[in-house]
Amino acid sequence: MSEPQLSVRSARARDLAHALARRTGQPINKLVELALERYERDLEDKAAPVPGDALRRLMAEGRRSVAPGTTSAHDDLYDEFGLPK
Repeated sequence: MSEPQLSVRSARARDLAHALARRTGQPINKLVELALERYERDLEDKAAPVPGDALRRLMAEGRRSVAPGTTSAHDDLYDEFGLPK
């Protein structure tokens, strides 16, 4: 039984595939598989969130709802020695 075929109607794709096949000695079907696998990995890498991105987005969103000049010092809760009032 033969493998399923993929047909791409693009002179540029054909030219690139043949040039890479000559340069690498790899068959065109293997080059296409490798290229598609690499493209898939690149897409997954771009889609994967960087640790902390979600937290930074939430912090920025929260800052927008805070009135200008507001601080987080909470001085009104502590006495001059830093103890709770």
